[in-house]
Amino acid sequence: MSTLHLLSHSPFGDDRFDSCLRLLGNEDAILLSGEAVQALRASTHPRQCLEQLPEGIALFALEEDVVARAIGSPPTRIKLLDYPGFVTLCVQYDKVNSWL
Repeated sequence: MSTLHLLSHSPFGDDRFDSCLRLLGNEDAILLSGEAVQALRASTHPRQCLEQLPEGIALFALEEDVVARAIGSPPTRIKLLDYPGFVTLCVQYDKVNSWL
C-alpha cells in the first residue's frame, strides 16, 4: 500500500523529518511544503538524506514554498508542484499521512 507523506515543518526543528524517512516504504512519496522545503538547501544533512533515498521513492515540493524561501535549485529528482498538482498527487496514493 503506497503512502504520500506530507511534511510542512522545518527538518531542523524536531525529529519529524527523520521519523518520516525511517518509515518510508518502497512505493511511498514525500511532499515538502512550508518550512519543510528547507530540507532542499544545498550542503545540508536533510538534503543529503533525500538524495540517498531509493529511486522508487518519489519526491515532491510545492513550488510556491521553494520560491518564497529562495531555495535556489532543488535536486533534479524533486518534482515541483502547484496546488492543483498537489491535489492530483493526493489521489494517486492509497493513503496520505500528514506529519503534523
